[in-house]
Amino acid sequence: MLKELSIRNFAIIDDISVSFQEGLTVLTGETGAGKSIIIDAVQLLTGGRGSVDFVRHGKKQAEITGIYFIDEQAEEMNQKCQHYDIDIEEETVVLERMITNKGKSICRINGKIVTLAVLREFGQALINIHSQHDTTQLMDKKNHLSLLDAYQHEKISPLKLEYETAYNTYQDILRQYKRLSENDQEIRQRIDLLTFQLSELEEAELTENEDRQLEEERSQLQNFEKVHRALNGSYYALYGEAKGLEWVDVAQQELQEAVDVNDSIKSAAEELTNIYYQLEEVSFHLRDQKDSLYFDESRLNEIEARMSEIQRLQKKYGPTVDEILKYQENIGEELHTLQHKDTHIEELEEELAEHKKNVLEKAKKLHEQRVSIAHDLETAIQAELKDLYLENASFSVHFEPIEQLEPTVNGTDVITFLLSTNTGEPLKELSKIASGGELSRIMLALKKMFAKHDRIPTVVFDEIDTGVSGRVAQAIAEKMYQISTTTQVLCITHLPQVAAMADDHMLIRKEETASHTSTKIDVLNKSRKVEELGKMLTGTTLTKTAVEHSEQLLALTDAFKTTHNK
Repeated sequence: MLKELSIRNFAIIDDISVSFQEGLTVLTGETGAGKSIIIDAVQLLTGGRGSVDFVRHGKKQAEITGIYFIDEQAEEMNQKCQHYDIDIEEETVVLERMITNKGKSICRINGKIVTLAVLREFGQALINIHSQHDTTQLMDKKNHLSLLDAYQHEKISPLKLEYETAYNTYQDILRQYKRLSENDQEIRQRIDLLTFQLSELEEAELTENEDRQLEEERSQLQNFEKVHRALNGSYYALYGEAKGLEWVDVAQQELQEAVDVNDSIKSAAEELTNIYYQLEEVSFHLRDQKDSLYFDESRLNEIEARMSEIQRLQKKYGPTVDEILKYQENIGEELHTLQHKDTHIEELEEELAEHKKNVLEKAKKLHEQRVSIAHDLETAIQAELKDLYLENASFSVHFEPIEQLEPTVNGTDVITFLLSTNTGEPLKELSKIASGGELSRIMLALKKMFAKHDRIPTVVFDEIDTGVSGRVAQAIAEKMYQISTTTQVLCITHLPQVAAMADDHMLIRKEETASHTSTKIDVLNKSRKVEELGKMLTGTTLTKTAVEHSEQLLALTDAFKTTHNK
């Protein structure tokens, strides 16, 4: 859940830091006070698009920081952090976004700089923002199948995984089949090209690691004089009259003569004798290497010519000999397939038929599970809509008839959410029937369903209750509270019924001077909450009647919470 949000130099915000608790938190305030600005800041932490316009005038940069507790998501977040090499302590994730007045955006997670894509991955797993604009997603039937699959995800996920595996295999074979069934002229041209390339590579007779071996041998030949001089100098420094080895021999003989009269030098004498014999072995080895060293100029020329040929092939077929050999193997297999394409086409046709049958069988199981889940969703949404005073509404998940079974990445299903809001009216697509207030209630009903199944710990509702009032407003308030019992909910609202239901009430206000305007947040105690509710009920003038109505509203919400929590 979102524990703390800090915003600096953002739009008309100077410096705000606010802590959030579990349950339902509402943010209220006059239009233009900055409520939407706070949501904009949160959206930036979920990877939203940044802009220099967000930076407060006269400041170098805007900074937003969100601190999240992830106790229920610890395993998932730990895996993400491990994948991106991000340190995590005390089940806390800190997201940071900085936007400069030059347009540069800097993202951090737990202090580590990350890309915007990584910040988005973390942010969208931690917080979900819903606004009035989300109704466009709900109205677009392209999104309906994914919404259905999100409901009872644990049931549909294994079947989807099985289907996707089978579908991907089927698509691989289909691509091979289409390639072999292409225009004959293109295939002949491909055969000619592969034949030429394969002939060229076979004539080269490359061997594994040949380029590295030749490079090493060339280096030895090119440095012949240096190596010979080193071996020769080292050998004659050790071996010969009055050289190193002879003086070590003299030293060890001198000590050996005194061993009988002085035991204390026995150890030194033995060690020196061993050193002498070791040096003697080294000198013999240096002599043998020196004598075997031979400079073959013709071999060096052969190596240069061979490496030049290999470099020519590397420009065409791969950066290393091993990769060229792998390419040679691949084009050999492809050439064989193309030269015997009729046989391969027949084999692929048999494979395609078999795999398509398998894919359609899994698609059928997926379809049957979706139909079952759709019935459950219809029943659940119907009950939720009734609670939201759409008691005459009918909600249905319509499956398009499958005339020709052709599998797609999502199976064979195409669905549409249909709604009728009044008795006797036919079911129609949401975009053709629902008003703004109805769409808000439908979206809230869906969110109430999905909140039980998704793992996102924080949900933000940005004025989705616009356009409703009276008993519908009270019903929306109750739904939001029910969601908040399993998910942290932050809500911007103009409805006193929703505000009264809050566990925490925050007032967003604009503070103005002659030369400066800034947004402030006040966490309201009970008495100030009563005052704010009164103003929401009657306007800026707080009357005694408004206070009484506020207290009655709070009493009603307390009674509802008590009943709901039993």
